[in-house]
Amino acid sequence: MNKYELMFIVKPDMEEAEIKKVAEELKKVLTDNKAKVIEEKAMGQRELAYEINKFNNGYYYLFVVEANSEAINEFDRVVRINENLLRHLIVKVED
Repeated sequence: MNKYELMFIVKPDMEEAEIKKVAEELKKVLTDNKAKVIEEKAMGQRELAYEINKFNNGYYYLFVVEANSEAINEFDRVVRINENLLRHLIVKVED
C-alpha cells in the first residue's frame, strides 16, 4: 500500500452539516475500498486563488491515507462526478 494526500474543496453555499456529510461520504469510499485514513483535517473556509464556477471561496479538506490503487481510482471517480466539489488533488507521498 502507498501513502497519499487527498485534498478537495467543497462548495461554500451549503450548510455546515451538508459539508461534513460530503467529507464523510468520501471517507467512506476510501474505507470501503480497504484504505486506511491516517489523518483527516478540515481546514475550514478559505479564499480561492481564482474564481471557480462563480465561487471565490470554499471549504478545504485534507486526508492522508494508506491505500491501494483501486481505492484511489474509485475516490477519483466519485469525486469527479460529485457536484458539491469544486476541485480535488491526489498526491502520492514518497517515503
